[in-house]
Amino acid sequence: MNAQRWLVVLDVDGTLIDSQDHIHAAMVSAFAAVGRTPPARAQVLGIVGLSLPEAVATLAPELDPEARAAIVAAYRSGFAAARGATPAPLYPGAAEALRALAARTGVILGVATGKSRRGLDRLIADHGMQGLFATRQVADDHPSKPHPSMLLAALAETGVPASRAVMVGDTSFDMEMGRRAGVTAIGVAWGYHPRAALAAGGADQIVDGFADLVPALETIWGRT
Repeated sequence: MNAQRWLVVLDVDGTLIDSQDHIHAAMVSAFAAVGRTPPARAQVLGIVGLSLPEAVATLAPELDPEARAAIVAAYRSGFAAARGATPAPLYPGAAEALRALAARTGVILGVATGKSRRGLDRLIADHGMQGLFATRQVADDHPSKPHPSMLLAALAETGVPASRAVMVGDTSFDMEMGRRAGVTAIGVAWGYHPRAALAAGGADQIVDGFADLVPALETIWGRT
């Protein structure tokens, strides 16, 4: 890798943290709160990565905007309660990989997530990751993935060109966002979308564990 900087942007839910139990429980509670039958667990996990209003619209397209807004509000309340009781854990190897990347000269870390800024700030505090990410792009400020707005903002904020940036995520939404922004996309196989969906979304590479992520990035860096 040469002296120029590289930007590595990571998704959160399903990539850094295993929040599936919190997400599913909060969505079940939210639908029940408005008297609606909750969607199946697989359906709920399939929309992880979208912003919350977009996720609810995908799960319940037949509902009117008022009913969907009520589900969104109930979900936020339920998720905050679940998270407060027990923070979602990092995936095995995540902390070590983040520390290794943060220690690399010329590497900048960022986040692009469907979470709110409040939710991301809480997660960073829960896991002692303050100061780790130079750019933090959240659903409050952007259209839902796979729109490239989050990545374009991250590139602008850090001054790194798309040709020297990598998006790491577990969903087809992350991969398509990376493709639309013109950055390299690495899919992770331990998250909420299967390998076939990651490939269909435009993944340039798929890794099976955090132990494989840094070597995969080093291969990309070595091509320049």
